[in-house]
Amino acid sequence: MNKQATAEYKIFEYDPGLLPYKTDIEQRMKNYYRKKTELVGQDGSLCDFANGHEYFGFHRTDGGWVYREWAPGADGMYLTGDMVHWDRFRLPLTPLENGVWEVYLEGEDALYDGCHVKAIVLKEGRLLERIPLYIRRVLQDKDTYAWCGVIVDEPAYEWKNGEFTPSKHPFIYECHIGMAQEKEGIGSYREFIDNTLPRIKALGYDTIQIMAIMEHPYYGSFGYQVSNFFAPCSRYGTPNGLKELIDTAHGMGIGVLLDVVHSHAVKNTAEGLNEFDGTTYQFFHEGGRGDHPAWGTKLFNYNKNEVIHFLLSNLKYWLTEFHFDGFRFDGVTSMLYHDHGLGTAFTDYSKYFSLNTDTEAVTYLQLATELIKEVNPHALNIAEDMSAMPGMCLPIKEGGIGFDYRLSMGDPDMWIKILKTQSDEQWNMWQLWSELTSRRPGEKYIGYVESHDQALVGDKTVMFRLCDSKMYTDMTVLSDDKTVERGVALHKLIRMLTMSLGGEGYLNFMGNEFGHPEWIDFPREGNGWSYFYCRRQWHLADDPLLKYRFLNNFDEALVSVTKKHHIFKKAPNCLFIDANAQVLMYERNGLVFAINFSPNNAYEGYYMAVPEEGRYKVVFSSDEQEFGGWDRISKNYVYTAGKQPDGSVKLRIYLPARTGLCMVKVK
Repeated sequence: MNKQATAEYKIFEYDPGLLPYKTDIEQRMKNYYRKKTELVGQDGSLCDFANGHEYFGFHRTDGGWVYREWAPGADGMYLTGDMVHWDRFRLPLTPLENGVWEVYLEGEDALYDGCHVKAIVLKEGRLLERIPLYIRRVLQDKDTYAWCGVIVDEPAYEWKNGEFTPSKHPFIYECHIGMAQEKEGIGSYREFIDNTLPRIKALGYDTIQIMAIMEHPYYGSFGYQVSNFFAPCSRYGTPNGLKELIDTAHGMGIGVLLDVVHSHAVKNTAEGLNEFDGTTYQFFHEGGRGDHPAWGTKLFNYNKNEVIHFLLSNLKYWLTEFHFDGFRFDGVTSMLYHDHGLGTAFTDYSKYFSLNTDTEAVTYLQLATELIKEVNPHALNIAEDMSAMPGMCLPIKEGGIGFDYRLSMGDPDMWIKILKTQSDEQWNMWQLWSELTSRRPGEKYIGYVESHDQALVGDKTVMFRLCDSKMYTDMTVLSDDKTVERGVALHKLIRMLTMSLGGEGYLNFMGNEFGHPEWIDFPREGNGWSYFYCRRQWHLADDPLLKYRFLNNFDEALVSVTKKHHIFKKAPNCLFIDANAQVLMYERNGLVFAINFSPNNAYEGYYMAVPEEGRYKVVFSSDEQEFGGWDRISKNYVYTAGKQPDGSVKLRIYLPARTGLCMVKVK
């Protein structure tokens, strides 16, 4: 056993509350070291192991092509396609060891870019048409709607921007290529480069997190039911088109994260991994354990070495072939627990360390995070885990699972609950502070008000909850509607508070920064297969007669001031909370915040707490005219902070209702 597996792990220093579960944490580490040794030996590297994409699939050779496949349950295999006029039996594959099949095709033009191909699998007298597992492009026939593998033999993409280091404290713009355009249709990589990336750059976000890149047969799945793990979505363009997008983003100083789905796979057999070799257990668990009860998808067997090899190779492929800067891992909670976290309230530590915990999935996630850092030490890994599993974002050597960040999934839940159940006068400042600053010890979080989840049909965005139908009638600057006035003010304050307190990074879903009025509804039978609600209406943020531009301007300025002062480098420091006045005051890396949530009370000459004596200036205010305010707070006036009889340090300032401001100490 690896000596580290018996060491005292730092996770217990961060959180002594885990000491009663020391045996469980130690078992977590033993499982990890045992599986890693099983895969690569005592001294091998995961980076050298995760090369399935370089061996399997289609590859040019001297004078021809080779196609290899892993199909241990198959009785026989053939390759068919355009190159043999779809003769199913002209190209038989030869069985090798360990369930591997292989065929050589002589001639450099035996396969070509755009050539349609499929695998034919023989199993117990059945003849099964399958799409090759490592295929790099898949297209859907417009007439039959059937999907088919396509050979990619594009000219090698010439990268213009070399090594890129993503921000360690990211401002993330979550986006979807297909719906990032205004037309009623599916957007392309090219349109995203030309139209959307400049907007993201102007807003100040330094990282994009792209959804729905791994190929999926059903557009309405939002990309979360993957069929072809090595094929970028063909709806948006070619693989080189995706590379150009990432290359262009890097040239703008923007990192690119892939929303990776290793938590489950589409159950389709004609397109995906399911029953590729004629068995149910090639990639997935047999029986009920192999089926997700809520999502109708298939669940990986993370203990199977060939499955680990496939998934780790998939991660390395996206990092090396496309230069992604890391991943947001979807559905981590579903992976961690046998009940997938459905109906479980994680109220105490015993819920994390029980027979419900899928220890094989925990081990896979550790292997995945280690591999990613081996391939790119600067890569970012973000876990979508609603259960708050201890150690998720601690290094493996400290007893953790190895992610860099976890999504602060309690943030949007808190805001939704407050907006649904409390009047403005009932908002509790201590609750806001506690909810937004609570962290697992030693771990980093990505704060957010809302992601794509809250923008889907069936839910509501924050702006929709605040203004409802008034968004359609009273967002003009010519209207003084009180509901909209409240909505605009609170939309700004909610984002200001969450961005500055909710984590060591921040995330926003595209369009939500300006309060996009429409939900997301993918084309489906129920809406007549319409794309009307599956797009972003950017013109709303650009129209000088609409108040959406105020929210857009505010988001841009807020990102700018918080980035300029590097607030994520230090934890927030509470200076003063006035529960009765509904005022919060705190400081983060030298930037001092004061937010008045009171719906009615403005405070003249309010004593504002600051960290130390000296002279201060306002550098940002939600009340600025370009944000839809009234410019009641001067950015030129210099305030003097002095020590009070009680020992605190304060200055006096005018603090209007529903207003937030930032101050800095000046020389």
